[in-house]
Amino acid sequence: MPVNLTPNAIAAINGGDVNSKPLVQVMDIKLIGSTQERYRFLISDSVSTQHAMLATQLNDRVKSGRVKKGSVVQLIDYICSTVQNRKIIVVLNMETIILDCEPIGNPKMFTESESTTQKATPNSNIEHPVRVNNYNTPIRGSFNPQNPGTFNTQNPGSFSNQNPGSFTTSNSGTFRASNPSTFWAPNSGNNVQGFRPTVQPPYQPPPNYRNHGPILKNEAPARIIPIAALNPYQGRWAIKARVTAKGDLRRYNNARGDGKVFSFDLLDSDGGEIRVTCFNAVVDRFYDIIEVGRVYLISKGSLKPAQKNFNHLKNEWEIFLEATSTVDLCPEEDASIPRQQFSFRPISEIENAENNSILDVIGIVISVNPSVPILRKNGMETQRRILNLKDTSGKSVELTLWGDFCNKEGQKLQEMVDVGFFPVLAVKAGKVNDFNGKTIGTISSTQLFINPDFPEARDLREWFDQGGKNAATVSITREIMAGGSKNEIRKTVSQIKSEGLGRAEKPDWVTVRAFITFIKSDNFCYTACPLMIGDRQCNKKVTQAGNRWQCDRCNQEFDECDYRYLLQAQIQDQTGLTWVTAFQESGEEILGCPAKELYMLKYELQDDIRFGEIIRSRVFNQYLFRLKIKEELYGDEQRVKITVIKAEQLNYSSESRYLLDLISKSQRK
Repeated sequence: MPVNLTPNAIAAINGGDVNSKPLVQVMDIKLIGSTQERYRFLISDSVSTQHAMLATQLNDRVKSGRVKKGSVVQLIDYICSTVQNRKIIVVLNMETIILDCEPIGNPKMFTESESTTQKATPNSNIEHPVRVNNYNTPIRGSFNPQNPGTFNTQNPGSFSNQNPGSFTTSNSGTFRASNPSTFWAPNSGNNVQGFRPTVQPPYQPPPNYRNHGPILKNEAPARIIPIAALNPYQGRWAIKARVTAKGDLRRYNNARGDGKVFSFDLLDSDGGEIRVTCFNAVVDRFYDIIEVGRVYLISKGSLKPAQKNFNHLKNEWEIFLEATSTVDLCPEEDASIPRQQFSFRPISEIENAENNSILDVIGIVISVNPSVPILRKNGMETQRRILNLKDTSGKSVELTLWGDFCNKEGQKLQEMVDVGFFPVLAVKAGKVNDFNGKTIGTISSTQLFINPDFPEARDLREWFDQGGKNAATVSITREIMAGGSKNEIRKTVSQIKSEGLGRAEKPDWVTVRAFITFIKSDNFCYTACPLMIGDRQCNKKVTQAGNRWQCDRCNQEFDECDYRYLLQAQIQDQTGLTWVTAFQESGEEILGCPAKELYMLKYELQDDIRFGEIIRSRVFNQYLFRLKIKEELYGDEQRVKITVIKAEQLNYSSESRYLLDLISKSQRK
C-alpha cells in the first residue's frame, strides 16, 4: 500500500508552522553527545530532508526499537530553532505510524531559499486572477516557481515561457501576439493585455539590509509547554507549574564578590519537575512573591545543565531566571497539578544508596531525642535533633533534623511520641550520609509531612497498628559504620584490649553498649579560637592576655573565645572498663548542654551545686557508644586512643528488638 507523506512539511515547519501534525519518514538516526545521550534524526517529507533533535524524554523510543531508520512517524509537538546559525527541528512528541518502510521519494537536503519560495507559492489547484481587458479573470491552475513563465490549468489551457506570446486551451485554440504582453482572442476580438499571475517571486533585499532599521519582535504570548519538553534549543516558552519547595536565601562570597541566591522547585500537571534558581537582583524581584503550594506561569528563563550534586530532581536541566523573565501568579486553583510528588524508597534499600544521594522515605517515628545545640565548622551555632524511623521492610534508620526542623516538626514529633503515639512521617528530599553509618539528614529543600493523607501513609499506619509495632527491626544506621564495614561490629569493653583493636594501620570502628561510671570535672573543656581559616574554624587552644584572648596559630587577638568539650570519661560494661575521650559534638550528647554554659556555671557563677548535679545526672546512664580506636604516639610511647564519635542514650525498646533479631538469626543457623 503506497504511503503518502505530508507534502512540503519540512518547508512549513521551517516557515513557523507548529500546529499541523505532519507525517514524515526517519531517514537516519545518530546518537550524539558523550556525557548526555541525545538522538539526531534525519527526517523527510519525500521531497526535502532536515535534521531534527529528539527530546531526551523520547530516548526510550529509540532504545526500545519503537522508532528506527525507515519508520514513518507523525510529529505531534515540535518547534524549529536556530542553533549555530542553522535551523534544526526539535521533536517534543511523536507517534510511530509505520515501523518499517522503504525510502519514500528522492528527497534532498532542505535549504533556506526553498523555505522562502515555498511560503510565497501555493501548492496546487488554486485560482489565480489573470488581467484581461482590465478585469481580473480567475483561472484555476498552478504556478511553477522553478519555471515562472508557466501557468498550467486543469482544463482551460496553459501559458508557456518558451513561447511567451501564446496561451493555449483545449477548447479555444492557440493565440499568439507579437508583443509577449498582449494576447488576441479571435473569437471575441478582445484585447488581452498584461497577463501576469498575482503571485510574484519573493522580494530579495539588498545585502546591507541589516543596518536599515530595527526588526519588529514577536510579542505574542509564549506557548505553554510541559516541563518535560523544555530544552535549550527553544527560543520562547512558558510553563505552568506549582511550587513544591522553596529554599532559603543564601549569601556567598567568591572571586567576583558578594552575592545572594535562592531556588525553588516546580511540578506540573504531567508530573514533570524542574528547579528554578535566581541570583542577586533577580532574587529581589521574585523571592517574596514565590510561595510553596501556589501555581505560577513562568517564561523567558534560560536553561542550563542541572548540578546533580545539589539538585535531586529528575530533570537534566535547570531554569535560571533573568532580568527579562516573568513570573505570574495563577490565582485560580488548578486541580490538575498535584501538590506534591513522592518517589519513596524502602528503608532496606537505603543501605545500598550512595553517599550524599537525595531520596524520599516514609516511616513510623519510633523514638525522638532532645534537641541539642551544635557549632558548625563555619562557627555558626545550630540545632540538631535525632529520631528513628521504621517501615515494613524490617529496617529502621536514623533521621537527623537540623536547624528550624528541630523546633517545628521535631518538637511536635517528640510531644506525640512522649504520650505514646507513633506518627507517620514522610520525608521529601532527605540526604543520605554514611559517615557514621547510613543515616538521613535534612537539607534546605527537605520537606517533612506528619501523618499525611495519601495511600502510602494509610498502608503504613494499618501495618503498624495491626502488629508492625512489635515487629523486630534492624537499624541500618548501626549496621554500616564509617570504617566501611557492611555489618555492625558490636564489641565488649574487654574485647578492645584482648583483640588488639586500633593497632592496625587504619582505625577500628566499633559499637559498645556501656554505662558511664566516671566523668572528670576538671578541664572538661578548653578555650578555642573562633576565627575562620577558609571555610573552617581554627579551634586551636587560646590563652588569655588581660581582657582579650590570643591565638598563637592565627597570631591575632579577640574579645571573646569559643568553648569546646574535651571530656574524659570512664565507661564500663559486664566485661570491664576503659577510658574514652569525647570532643565537642559527642560531649554535648553526653552532658546535654553546650560547653560554654557548663564553663560559665563552674568558673564564672561558681555554682558548684548545680554543676555537680549535671555531672552526676549523667553517671550510670547506659549508652550505645560509637567508638574510633586508633594507636597514636605520645612522646616516645604508643598508646591506644579511644574516641567517642557518637553517644546515643540506650533505647531499651529498639535494643530489645535488636537482641531478639540476633537470637532468631542464631536459631536459623
